[in-house]
Amino acid sequence: MDQFQAKVKLSLMRKVLFFCTFISFRVLSISQAVIPLYTNNQVKDALPCDRKEEVATDAVDGRIHISRVVQPSLTVYRAASTNKARAAVIVCPGGSYINLSMTHEGYEVAEQLNKYGITAFVLKYRLPNDSCMKQRETGPLQDLQQAIILVKSRAKEWGIDSSKVGVLGFSAGGHLVSTSVTHFNTCFADNPMNISVRPSFGVLIYPVISFQEEIAHKFSRENLLGKNPTKEKMDLFSSEKQVTSQTPPCFLVHPQDDKTVPVKNSIYFYDALVNNKVKAELLIYQSGGHGFGLTNPSTKETWMDQLIPWLQLNGFYQP
Repeated sequence: MDQFQAKVKLSLMRKVLFFCTFISFRVLSISQAVIPLYTNNQVKDALPCDRKEEVATDAVDGRIHISRVVQPSLTVYRAASTNKARAAVIVCPGGSYINLSMTHEGYEVAEQLNKYGITAFVLKYRLPNDSCMKQRETGPLQDLQQAIILVKSRAKEWGIDSSKVGVLGFSAGGHLVSTSVTHFNTCFADNPMNISVRPSFGVLIYPVISFQEEIAHKFSRENLLGKNPTKEKMDLFSSEKQVTSQTPPCFLVHPQDDKTVPVKNSIYFYDALVNNKVKAELLIYQSGGHGFGLTNPSTKETWMDQLIPWLQLNGFYQP
């Protein structure tokens, strides 16, 4: 084969590869549905505002970050083959309550859950803002509760068990999950069918838990509660203080060397779970830092490898 023929063959191979990749991406996109969280986007207790959603793509890794969310939504990742327990997971990306890390703390996690036959929903929730919502501190929780209501009400359509809908969150998304597993007795969403907003289980990855001065991630606290929150509000949204015996089972992951959100956030929450006899597991990595998503760079193992057996142990997964 001469040099010209080799170049032609290489060019054709590249075109075929690009075409196959494009088709695969299109199929993946078609298999997912993005649905509004509220009917006709009529968000309860929302105020008229002129904020426009902003989407940024990282120039280095291509990750998507969304801020200034006004119209929340769910991206549905249906498992091709549902596991026998038919559990589902609502995924809450982190971002300090100022933006949402949608790719590595959302879409990639949903895709991984799909591999185990678990249908997942990535939640794009509203971020606290006084000009767009009546109560900034309950806006994100309202959206997560609305997502739980929506998923449970359409469980038959998606082939899932409405009694096995869990929540999973990272960092500030982990704080949102911790509030949902401790504040479910108050529903902030419209709920005419009186569907329980208590999650079946919670998965918290390097979560913000406490707003107490000594261990708080102060940026998340300020973004959720404002610059000068009262002690009562800080206590109310310090989830380690809100655990009861009715809190659902929880699985926590946190690196010891997390410089952004101290590991004591997870330790204090785990202690509260144990003290209230709530089933729980805590995985503490020696290192890994903050914000790694699915894969801790310090180890070849993933927390998902530990999560699936825990879900199976508690009846939320059956291969």
